[in-house]
Amino acid sequence: MKIYTKTGDDGTTGLIGGTRVKKHHIRIESYGSVDELNSWLGLVRDQNIDVHFKDILKRIQKKLFTIGAILATDPDKVVLKNGKKRLDIPEIDEAAIQFLEDEIDDMEASLPQMNHFILPGGHPSVSYCHIARTVCRRAERMCTLLHGNAPFDARVLIYLNRLSDYMFVLARKLTQNLQAEEIEWIPNKENET
Repeated sequence: MKIYTKTGDDGTTGLIGGTRVKKHHIRIESYGSVDELNSWLGLVRDQNIDVHFKDILKRIQKKLFTIGAILATDPDKVVLKNGKKRLDIPEIDEAAIQFLEDEIDDMEASLPQMNHFILPGGHPSVSYCHIARTVCRRAERMCTLLHGNAPFDARVLIYLNRLSDYMFVLARKLTQNLQAEEIEWIPNKENET
């Protein structure tokens, strides 16, 4: 099978189910942002970080492929004429969301209390986490827009929301582990340069 099909040369792409939509359609923007997020998580996973976090990130990446498949499926064609589902795509369940919350709680237990916003940076691994966090927020915004027009399982939105929180806390945890400086942003502070 060739990687290029030429079917998208007219500016459209196919959803799972065969429907063709413009490449700038909100559905494509949604799963495209999730795909971009997945790539950033791969870059974070490639850093010299604890194997535990690498394993968690790999698990999250697999969930993001599930989310991508959910978003890429034409909602009008999820079920075939014989009543079977077109694809046997697993759901994003409560356990997946709880897993992220548990991981966040575990990391936060060893971190100093945060009293101010934190400037992204301090170490490349930390910065990559912050980039992934902001891409996750964009994916969430795109998905909420799509959900308002063509509803899908709302747990996808909850998962993306928790994932951005996870990436923020992971950035803080890596800052601690790498002994990098965490710079607080304090508004109206003198010497703010």
